[in-house]
Amino acid sequence: MELILVRHGLPVRRENTLGPANPELAEAGHKQAQLFAEYMMKEHIDALYTSPLKRAIQTAEPLTARTSLPAYIIDGVAEYDRESSEYIPVEELKAANDPRWHEMNAVGFAGQEVPAEFKDRVLTSLEKIISDHRGQTVVVTCHGGVINQYVSHVLGIDQGQFFYPNYTSIHRIACSGAGHRSILSLNETPHLRGTGLPIGLFSG
Repeated sequence: MELILVRHGLPVRRENTLGPANPELAEAGHKQAQLFAEYMMKEHIDALYTSPLKRAIQTAEPLTARTSLPAYIIDGVAEYDRESSEYIPVEELKAANDPRWHEMNAVGFAGQEVPAEFKDRVLTSLEKIISDHRGQTVVVTCHGGVINQYVSHVLGIDQGQFFYPNYTSIHRIACSGAGHRSILSLNETPHLRGTGLPIGLFSG
């Protein structure tokens, strides 16, 4: 089967909220999601799953509308910072030369969840999807941390967060019934090229 992991679109900034920030998509994020859905209509999709966080659900909505497939919410692919009271896109931190940007570069991305527990729930959830959809193509709208965890697992890299997935980027993994996993592509964003929309940290 082919597992397609998709990072959410650009969210709005949320700081110091009461409870989890859980931001929705910004206007640009909604446009990214629409273009992603249009791009994905070139291929057959059998099932669609999404993280329970707003930015992932809203990224899935245009594809749900185009395919008439329900987007099943799967808690195990929520991001590691789901309980954080703030969400600031890293591009904004970098542009403002914010001290948090330098800290992130020095020590990496951090969240409230124990890294080993985060890795375990991500792998367990995605392997369950793979097991349930043999021979099919499945899209999962989720988060950069989730994508990093699964890709690093497939590559055998002992580092949970090692690259930056762009907004609405597509990451394809071929998964055999015998347990073999192969990376087919990483960070596909042809649907955003030339649109003027933000793509991610290192290109735009």
